[in-house]
Amino acid sequence: MKKNSFVSGTFIATFAIILVKVLGVLYVIPFYKIIGEDGGALYSYAYNVYNLFLNISTAGIPIAISKIISEYNTLEMYEAKERAYKLGRNFIVIISVITFFLLFVFAEEFASLILGEITGGNTIEDVGFVIKSVSFCLLIIPFLSVAKGYMQGHEFITAPSISQVIEQIVRIAVILMGSYITINVLDKSVSLGVGISVFGAFLGGLSAFIYISYKIHKNKKLFEKDKTIKDKVTNKEIIKKIATYAIPFIIVSVATDIYGLTDMTLIVRASYNLGYSATESETIASIISTWSPKICMIINAIAMGLSTSLIPHIVSSFTKKNLKETNKKFNQALNIIIVVSLPLAIGLAILSTPVYNMFYGQSIYGPLILRYTSFQAIFASIFIVMGVALQGINKFKSVYLSTIIGFITNAILDIPLMYLFNYLGFNAFYGAILATIIGYIISYIIVLYSLKKSLNFNYKEITNTLIKVLIPTVSMCIVLFILNLFIKTNVNSRLESLLVCIPYAILGGITYLIISYKTGLLENVLGKDYIDNILTKLKIKNKDVKKC
Repeated sequence: MKKNSFVSGTFIATFAIILVKVLGVLYVIPFYKIIGEDGGALYSYAYNVYNLFLNISTAGIPIAISKIISEYNTLEMYEAKERAYKLGRNFIVIISVITFFLLFVFAEEFASLILGEITGGNTIEDVGFVIKSVSFCLLIIPFLSVAKGYMQGHEFITAPSISQVIEQIVRIAVILMGSYITINVLDKSVSLGVGISVFGAFLGGLSAFIYISYKIHKNKKLFEKDKTIKDKVTNKEIIKKIATYAIPFIIVSVATDIYGLTDMTLIVRASYNLGYSATESETIASIISTWSPKICMIINAIAMGLSTSLIPHIVSSFTKKNLKETNKKFNQALNIIIVVSLPLAIGLAILSTPVYNMFYGQSIYGPLILRYTSFQAIFASIFIVMGVALQGINKFKSVYLSTIIGFITNAILDIPLMYLFNYLGFNAFYGAILATIIGYIISYIIVLYSLKKSLNFNYKEITNTLIKVLIPTVSMCIVLFILNLFIKTNVNSRLESLLVCIPYAILGGITYLIISYKTGLLENVLGKDYIDNILTKLKIKNKDVKKC
């Protein structure tokens, strides 16, 4: 195995995550057809609660381990690095068992908290059952996360990325086969089918854990060099460092999940109170919290890939007190999100009707929600990377403030904005989407101000990127609007939707990439050497190309 640079590591991680997310998007086409809207709401409830407990069970330790491994490697403290990994792994055992027990035993209480007094849709017993089914994942996923964090801390990105693909393939196989056989062959209930489906996450995690454990064991010499030399740092100091690094991560992760859980709960209840039926309220909430975000996963995958690669590199720069390089990595991460995510979000918004129909079939609310949650995904991606960067450079106070204040803003505005939009004659759920975006913006202001004040960070590169990205973005929109004169997007069938999306994606993508390259935007963000290397490999490098 060989180590990955920041940009190559970012793209390896991002490619793997995009592949995982594409698989995750594609499987929902047959899965949603098998389980229907009520089953979709059940699936959404289970995963929102599970994600919250997963972040509690890992307690930020995987990313903390990645950070400590990178730090100790930079300082050549190899023995302490191995002790930190083992201590973190032992700590995970205790927390995982406790959180599994709590989620399994109190599953129906959580179901009751979500549904409240709503009647006519899914029952508390059904929701409780699927929550119990997914709770088993807490016994394996945290250990997988720690193992991946260990490898990423050594700047080995490829193996953890492959493990994600393995995890997703096994999980999808169980989801589709399990739900289809249970519901269509054995003629059992939808809730049982969904319960077996969510259990697939456990089997997927187990498969990935076996793979990554094998890779660590096979390459032991790369990880454990010079570990015979005892470092002066004590176990107590290492545990304190793990806790110090982990606490901010758990606050950010849990708050992010509470964002989703709060939105889901408030949207269900507010929609019901505003006159939507129980089924409509559950459908709207599940689309906002689960099904629309699944389509937006490719946008979020960029942030996840960046986070994976950013941690060891930004920690290394900060540990060496190279603030200029740290600032550069921070700006580069945000620039990549802006340049890649913006055209994806705009394209998704324009094609919201055919894209949603292609994946889930016709829906009254789906395309309307997707049109705006595609932009919400950009804000979420930026928030993820900002949070990781802050934690990598030990700005824990800013993490707490930006996350908590952003979350409180979102929670406070959710219901008032839903009622306001309903009063103005718009769909009430637009208010919930806007509340989330405002919460993210408040968080950004706190983060950027903190870094400017404490480390004198400069954001000129980000400002330049925001200006430069306008030219290819506007050009792409013009091309797509012209195309819309000939090919309309208001189609119904899945086949028509697919056929409509293809020319839009090809023409829009080519227009954006060519103009971004000609204006120098891609070179500014990714680096000239990296772009030249890609063009050389594709055999399309032309030395006489002149930029605008």
